[in-house]
Amino acid sequence: MSVVLAFDQGTTSSRAIVFDHSGSIVGMAQQEFTQHYPKPGWVEHDANEIWQSQIEVARQVMTQCSLNAEDIAAIGITNQRETTVIWDRATGQPIHHAIVWQDRRTAEFCESLKNAGHTELVQQKTGLLIDSYFSGTKIHWLLENVPGARERAERGELAFGTIDSWLFWNLTGGRLHATDATNASRTMLLNLATGQWDDEMLSILNIPRSLLPEVLPSSAIYGASDPELLGGAIQLGGAAGDQQAALFGQNCTKHGMAKNTYGTGCFMLMNIGEQPQQSKNQLLTSIACSLPDRREYLLEGSVFIGGAAVQWLRDELGIIESASEIETLAASVPDSDGVYMVPAFAGLGAPHWDSYARGTIVGLTRGTSRGHLARAALEGIAFQVADVLDAMKQDSGIPIQQLRVDGGASANNLLMQFQADIMQVPVVRPKVIETTASGAAYLAGLAVGFWDDIEEISSIWQTDRVFEPTMSIDEVTSRRKRWIKALDRARHWDLDT
Repeated sequence: MSVVLAFDQGTTSSRAIVFDHSGSIVGMAQQEFTQHYPKPGWVEHDANEIWQSQIEVARQVMTQCSLNAEDIAAIGITNQRETTVIWDRATGQPIHHAIVWQDRRTAEFCESLKNAGHTELVQQKTGLLIDSYFSGTKIHWLLENVPGARERAERGELAFGTIDSWLFWNLTGGRLHATDATNASRTMLLNLATGQWDDEMLSILNIPRSLLPEVLPSSAIYGASDPELLGGAIQLGGAAGDQQAALFGQNCTKHGMAKNTYGTGCFMLMNIGEQPQQSKNQLLTSIACSLPDRREYLLEGSVFIGGAAVQWLRDELGIIESASEIETLAASVPDSDGVYMVPAFAGLGAPHWDSYARGTIVGLTRGTSRGHLARAALEGIAFQVADVLDAMKQDSGIPIQQLRVDGGASANNLLMQFQADIMQVPVVRPKVIETTASGAAYLAGLAVGFWDDIEEISSIWQTDRVFEPTMSIDEVTSRRKRWIKALDRARHWDLDT
């Protein structure tokens, strides 16, 4: 058996990626699927369409790489987190479209939970903040709003799962109802300390335990796929939510190691070891990819607008024609000439958490050019990431030795250098930037012995480039003071006072 197959089931597309023993990508197939927006703030997916797109790309990549089932050591799954599916155990059919992590329909219910005084309990038990982002309130909505759903759930006729569970169910013809610890820790139903479903949280959200999947380690043999699907039975070697998979794919397996993914937004995760810590800076605590012999935890902070700031310059202002042009334009000037952009188009995420903040550009003069705006946009991304890193250091008490990076904007050398400078921490970019899928592959490969241990995986992880800080401490201090002033201008902007 020469390869591992990763299912990378994302928010807008399903991908199947084949990795060889060196950790290199052998082949890839991708298929987009439909986004449904039934009401403002509501986002849904057709779970059957997700399953069909995922199995089709798996078959495509196997054909493309001339692979048979016996060539594949294991399948590993990584998935969009928090997206919620409930289906009929007898027929395997969903009772409603999947409710996507972005969906805000349960915001009012979340406010009622806060008003009932549950905020501290939820954070203490689950490591999360009360928010419609997480699966628990989505399950509650489905049980309350789909006719007959609560009664059927009480009778044990229905099953809940995040997308990993849904894929496992379909891969095994309904024999396996399981999830991994990372996905379970994003439901608002898991007790972080025990790694098991929490009865008090189930009671608060009025969710029957019979709905829930078994919680397994991220790397373990879950079973085998139905032979008819892919031409033979293939071992199912585990799963992890996308950001945790990226942390593992970046080999951040030791206490204090951190990664940041630069996408539409930015996701920073830090391994905090074998004891959960409650954040004092409104970061989230979740379970990191778990092996059968140990459970580790992480802190997570999300920046709402990362690469989306570049898209705004392209689509709304028209100062670049493609996102890749921004580096050249930003490099056409030596600095931002005192211009600061706070890209709070959707408010501010961690650690500021200001939903009333709005995008702001300050420091404009008659001499401000397209290049200065481009540079200020990139720097605005980096400043936000640095704020999250500071919060993580304060919460954990751990000095950060380096930040490993991935995602589309990590290819931007100017941004990565400024990121290293403003944090005064080296930024490390790997050769394989498909870290989410590689994390899933590593977890599955470990489960079946394709790789011997974490040390072997660490030995095949390769660095593309290290960006060392070069900016003086005095300049960093000055820049960050001005960033704080710019933040103050952006905060509470949309709040009527």
